[in-house]
Amino acid sequence: MIAVIALAAPLRRAVPLAGVAVLLSASGLAFVAPLEWGSAPPTLDALPRVTYTAHRGGALEVPENSMAGLAAAYGRGSAQVLDFDTRMLRDGTLVVMHDGTLDRTTTSAGPVRGLDLRGWQKVRLRPRATLPGHWRAERPPTVAEVLDRFGGRAVLMLEAKDPDSLTRLARLIRARGLTRSVLVNSNRPTLAHRAHQLGLIAQLWRSARQMRTDRPARWAGYVDVLDMDYRARDADLVRAVRSGVPRVWAHTVNTPRERDRVLRLGCDGVISDAPGLLARTPQRGAMP
Repeated sequence: MIAVIALAAPLRRAVPLAGVAVLLSASGLAFVAPLEWGSAPPTLDALPRVTYTAHRGGALEVPENSMAGLAAAYGRGSAQVLDFDTRMLRDGTLVVMHDGTLDRTTTSAGPVRGLDLRGWQKVRLRPRATLPGHWRAERPPTVAEVLDRFGGRAVLMLEAKDPDSLTRLARLIRARGLTRSVLVNSNRPTLAHRAHQLGLIAQLWRSARQMRTDRPARWAGYVDVLDMDYRARDADLVRAVRSGVPRVWAHTVNTPRERDRVLRLGCDGVISDAPGLLARTPQRGAMP
């Protein structure tokens, strides 16, 4: 099974035990960094000139926002960034889920916010039948579990679906020494500004409609990555590229033709449900 193979894939960049760093979490407990870190985890600054992000793990290729799907995307190596969505339960536990309800992607129903951790542990994902391969109905992970599994191994992107969860997210990220390797994404400029104030990497996504009137240069002082809708007009994408924000990526890019267009317009990254397809297909009109 694909999921089993991915979970069993060998870890990358292993280093001697002497390279292990020990950090103190906010709770006072010792946190041992993974062997893959060496002296530090991978960071935003170390990403290649053109970056590929597996959106929700690559939702056309794996079960979205699942631990097995993220593990498969990591093991395949077709994306340098792993993306997932976050929600908060009623007891404050942060979990991985896109929708505000359980109905679409799980065998349960009702609002995510109505559960506590005990209830969350009974939820099972329902992989789409159209996905390639075979996938089991696993429990959706918590944010802490994903950070512990992949933090220090890959750059991570998480979207804070619940604005009131930002302080808790920051605490989890800081406790693991991942402030320069986890991007915190939102559609709200005010939330991106708050993430920046908390010492996090701030990412801001915008729809094609919003981009018609946006003035991205206003965000250059606190947004690290602009995440632009690929369906936007050429002029709107170019304005974002020229805004002064360090990185401009496009979402959700699922065909080579869509990718080639946004890269020609100056974007330096794509966020995709099909990162494997894009990685296998050479870019047309690429710069030498």
